[in-house]
Amino acid sequence: MKVIGITGGVGSGKSEVLNYIGRHYEAAVVQADEAAHLLMQPGGACYPAVMKLLGPGFTDQSGDLDRERIASVIFHDDVIRTQINQIVHPAVKQYVLESIERERQAGTPLFLIEAALLIEDHYDEICDELWYIYADEPVRRKRLVQDRLYASQKIDEIMKSQLSEVEFSSHCDFEINNSGDLADTIKQIDSRLHTYETL
Repeated sequence: MKVIGITGGVGSGKSEVLNYIGRHYEAAVVQADEAAHLLMQPGGACYPAVMKLLGPGFTDQSGDLDRERIASVIFHDDVIRTQINQIVHPAVKQYVLESIERERQAGTPLFLIEAALLIEDHYDEICDELWYIYADEPVRRKRLVQDRLYASQKIDEIMKSQLSEVEFSSHCDFEINNSGDLADTIKQIDSRLHTYETL
């Protein structure tokens, strides 16, 4: 089984790449954000520790953790962000490792991990290859405004908090330029995946 880590800046189109591969190849996909969300829900491995750290004011009426409220606090409070990351990131990595083993046993030929902090969290240790999904900054900004309704200031803040293009590129084995149309991106994906003997 080939394990590929997918990363890139906000608005680069990582989900688009994952969606295509998931539809057209026999692949298992784990997104770190979704895994973290699952682990932070009632019954999840991270829920007790996060609740102890933040308190009951960060839950909605059903008892689920309020993702938007937590995201806002994490973004503006470095101490809380560090503490939550220390709880969640190791648990997500363990979840990913267990998922990889399960899919390997099932004979799945391709496993994709998508994470914004793929490099920072050292996923290169468990991936055969890291892919950097790149898009020009104006393209990314346009997508974030149109698709997520982000304000310019929010986009600036997020981009500033992420690795630079040079840092992403220098740590990854393969780069997909997702600045153009989907057909061009698909060509790049197919070309790379067709080099793998296992697929």
